[in-house]
Amino acid sequence: MSPRVLVVVNSASSGPRRLGTWLGDRGIAVDAVIGAEGGLPTTLDGHDGLVLLGGGLMPDDDERAPWLAAERALAAEAIDRDLPTLGICLGAQVLAHVAGGEVKAKTGPVERGATPIHPTTSGREDAMIATLGDGAPMIENHQDMITRLPPQAVLLASSAAIENQAFRLGRRVRGVQFHPEASAADLARWDDAALRGEGRSLATLIAAAEAVDLRNMEVSRALVDVFADEILHGARG
Repeated sequence: MSPRVLVVVNSASSGPRRLGTWLGDRGIAVDAVIGAEGGLPTTLDGHDGLVLLGGGLMPDDDERAPWLAAERALAAEAIDRDLPTLGICLGAQVLAHVAGGEVKAKTGPVERGATPIHPTTSGREDAMIATLGDGAPMIENHQDMITRLPPQAVLLASSAAIENQAFRLGRRVRGVQFHPEASAADLARWDDAALRGEGRSLATLIAAAEAVDLRNMEVSRALVDVFADEILHGARG
């Protein structure tokens, strides 16, 4: 039987994309569940890994996203079991929130498009984040900020503007504010008018991301491969 990973989709327009394809290439079955449609399991039994995707929400925004309570429970279970877990953007914030960190809405610098992410000393020793080398351009699209990591977390990577870009809980639970599942091509779906309101140009963001797209893809694929290795190793026991 193939190992299985549960992917929680917090925005119907932001699915697993190439991350799902790459996991599938490694023989891992991807169970993507859209939170707004219901159906999140009550336990991670039967799954060998967990991915929590982004979604433009806060981790405790239960009024707008009532499924977040179930998502937080799954995140807590993953942390307790040290199950291979990757929280992306909102997903990272959910992990931080559940483990006792602090997340604030619309706080800190806005980051959009390809952003250089640099591992810390601990990150260079972490199998997943070490794939970034001395630093790599990763797709960013957020302003909500993890202002304080959980006390037991290990900081793995930072950008020039934001310290808490990646962290680890235990050995196999990681959160990243950037988007390894997204490429330059995904920027075409962003709201040009909203970006102009921030004084940004979608065309400029796309051009900058396309210029580093090959490096971004190589690093993102390597990062997901490490995640897949941990899922496969855990599934084999």
